[in-house]
Amino acid sequence: MKNVIFYLIEKYDISNGLTTVEQLACNLAADKWRQGKRVLIACEENDQAFKLDEAMWVHDPNAFVPHNLAGEGPNHGAPIELCWPQCRSNTPRDVLINLLPVYADFVSAFHEIIDFVPNSNVLKQLARDRYKIYRNFGFQLTTIILPKRGN
Repeated sequence: MKNVIFYLIEKYDISNGLTTVEQLACNLAADKWRQGKRVLIACEENDQAFKLDEAMWVHDPNAFVPHNLAGEGPNHGAPIELCWPQCRSNTPRDVLINLLPVYADFVSAFHEIIDFVPNSNVLKQLARDRYKIYRNFGFQLTTIILPKRGN
């Protein structure tokens, strides 16, 4: 069964240069890698991919997660790959972490997808559109509401 988990972000902040969604994407990618899965993080653009790449390098050295940008690294890529629409490898992956605002045709190759619903009306509508498409393709859909933190 193909599964999609949507994380509903009720508070959208920027901390250490990353949005709540970007930070969560990095953390979830690390968790999935620790479970033995290969992960693709589909970024909106190369600037976002480079920003996430840099953020993953400066994490606690004891918590290093092997990753690379699309087109870099070993033959079959690191366990976590960051791509963007103009640059994506065809290396098989177990999990897609989708940061793209619209549905991408390659998502059907995945059995496990993580997607996000930020707290913005425009982004919520785009997430609803992706949700409908996933449902039409027969994905099992789950929503996790992340509680607000801080003020």
